[in-house]
Amino acid sequence: MKKHPVDGAHTRARTLRHNMTEAERRLWQMLRSHQIKGYKFRRQVPIGRYIADFVCHEARLILEIDGGQHDRSSPREAERSCFLENQGYRILRFWNTDVLANPAGVHETIADELRRITPTQTLPIKGEGLCLPMNNLPSKQLAS
Repeated sequence: MKKHPVDGAHTRARTLRHNMTEAERRLWQMLRSHQIKGYKFRRQVPIGRYIADFVCHEARLILEIDGGQHDRSSPREAERSCFLENQGYRILRFWNTDVLANPAGVHETIADELRRITPTQTLPIKGEGLCLPMNNLPSKQLAS
């Protein structure tokens, strides 16, 4: 079941698109116009009560750019990741410094993940989502 954005999410997403960080701008330059394996990404996309940095709906892939404001081990981040994964998305997370210092590595990691896509991936059946403990969240990390 698709979770519709909460009221005000589209306005907030539009504001975020106009105020992207330098790392988000650089990643957007890589993603826009189907530049990675022909997949279309959108930026600052409301999904339920959350806004994902970059989303490819076709590949069910979310890219998150994390700065100092994100605590990946917090219960709030774990809840957010669990919700998005239960909607059928996989999440790749990159630190701002990874995007700025190693754009080729970030590009390669995203391309590798897109190569793993099967064209028939579907959403989980309602009520069959899986939430893992915070220390077992299956988000990919860029190897340094």
